[in-house]
Amino acid sequence: MLFASYNFIVFISVLFIIYYIIPKKYQWVLLLLASYLFYFFAGPSYLIYIAATTISTYIAGRMIGNIAQSQARYLSEHKKELTRGEKRVYRDRQKSKMWRWLLACLLFNFGILAVVKYSNFVIANINHISKAVGGTGGFSFWNIALPMGISFYTFQTMGYIIDVYRGKYSPEKNIFKLALFVSFFPQLVQGPISRFDDLSQTLFKEHPFEYRNISFGLQRIVWGYFKKVVIADRIMVAVNTLIKDPETYQGAFALVGMLFYAFQLYADFTGGIDITIGIAEVLGIKVKENFDRPYFSKSIAEYWRRWHITMGTWFRDYLFYPLSTSKGMMKIYKFTRQHFNPYLGKRIPVYISTIIVWFTTGLWHGSSWNFIVWGLMNCFVIVISQELEPLYSWFHSKVRIGNTIGFRVFQVIRTVLLLSAIRMFDCYRDVPTTFRMFGSMFTVFNYRELFNGSMLNLGLSMADYGVLLLGLVILLTVSLVQRKGSVRAQLASRPHLIRYAIYYALLIAILIFGAYGVGYDSSQFIYNQF
Repeated sequence: MLFASYNFIVFISVLFIIYYIIPKKYQWVLLLLASYLFYFFAGPSYLIYIAATTISTYIAGRMIGNIAQSQARYLSEHKKELTRGEKRVYRDRQKSKMWRWLLACLLFNFGILAVVKYSNFVIANINHISKAVGGTGGFSFWNIALPMGISFYTFQTMGYIIDVYRGKYSPEKNIFKLALFVSFFPQLVQGPISRFDDLSQTLFKEHPFEYRNISFGLQRIVWGYFKKVVIADRIMVAVNTLIKDPETYQGAFALVGMLFYAFQLYADFTGGIDITIGIAEVLGIKVKENFDRPYFSKSIAEYWRRWHITMGTWFRDYLFYPLSTSKGMMKIYKFTRQHFNPYLGKRIPVYISTIIVWFTTGLWHGSSWNFIVWGLMNCFVIVISQELEPLYSWFHSKVRIGNTIGFRVFQVIRTVLLLSAIRMFDCYRDVPTTFRMFGSMFTVFNYRELFNGSMLNLGLSMADYGVLLLGLVILLTVSLVQRKGSVRAQLASRPHLIRYAIYYALLIAILIFGAYGVGYDSSQFIYNQF
């Protein structure tokens, strides 16, 4: 049941009505049933995976919590008779027990993710290596379907168990509430990756009917559908035409495909997140924002602080920081400080941690080499930019253009183009083809073909291009207005006539210009595959 489908519209409409009719104390129960029903429609067998993650995490969390409580009680009862050394030994022993439960939970759940998502990738590489050295490469692929949203709910749930282990909060005692946290249906498709202490503040609460929440939520949903069906699904036609025939569409068309895919991905992903946040808001639930006008970033590093924010903070908090401060990394740090100059010795452990994080980020996005190379290319640009920072500072001290509007616009355009070029690995899904298509932009000089009518061979009419242009202008306008705060809040202060004229215009635009036909179910969101 896709977000942009008639079935889903009916599903959430019925849910909204029942949600505010039933006794408020049962609202979270209804959400749990709705979430599992939503997941059932994705594939009944997938319920086994999400249930296994929920049950294993619940058991591990309760055991860790019980050990922590037992430790606190024991130390309180024997605080006078135990020496400081005895207390330390006892804490270390209890910590070891908690660590074993955490490790078992992580291995079990990341193991499930690895098997269903990466087993065929590993087999393909083994076969390739086997053939390269003269073998048969005859290992058969496993016929395992990838459960919907498994990367998202696995990361979200493992973040929860790590926080419990760290003592950030106590484990949830009600397994059904934990099950709702894991399976909350708006987040299953493409995130955000929520933290338990944030989402639980409103997820399990009783929510009365509030006009503002419902109005703002519905506005956010409509805005998300506008991005998805008017912009993303329309431009997708041209993108698919371009990437499916790279031999024909090279040079200028590779550049067009690169930019079109950047627009498609932004409208598709942010549109889906808007729908997610809007649904949650109608239900009175607060979900973290996942974007902060990323295409206004002035560097790749800034972009990744503003794009898919919850994923970036997950990798930072649960992988980069623990990795860079681990005992093994400290040993590397000491070694490099002794055998290299102080600056380089200090930076090498950071490089290693950063490379591992970006390698993992690429692998998280997909089980193929194009995603791994995509992650490492982002890493390369970020590291080089950080190391060249002194040169940038020197340049700006000599040429004082850093604060000019023109230079800031240049930085934004440069960042978008660089990101779009790196994202070609995602677009073409083949590393050699991606490099060849990128190179063709500088070797195949067919830019005149963009103006001789060839653009009409991509599956879009002049009317489609007009709709796309208008849609992108609206996106840009909204992003600029957001600099002054929430657009919905600003609209709420306007006269009723202006407000409702805008709402109805947006809704009519979806109905008239949405890229669909009779009985149409929109294509799945791009990030749904991850």
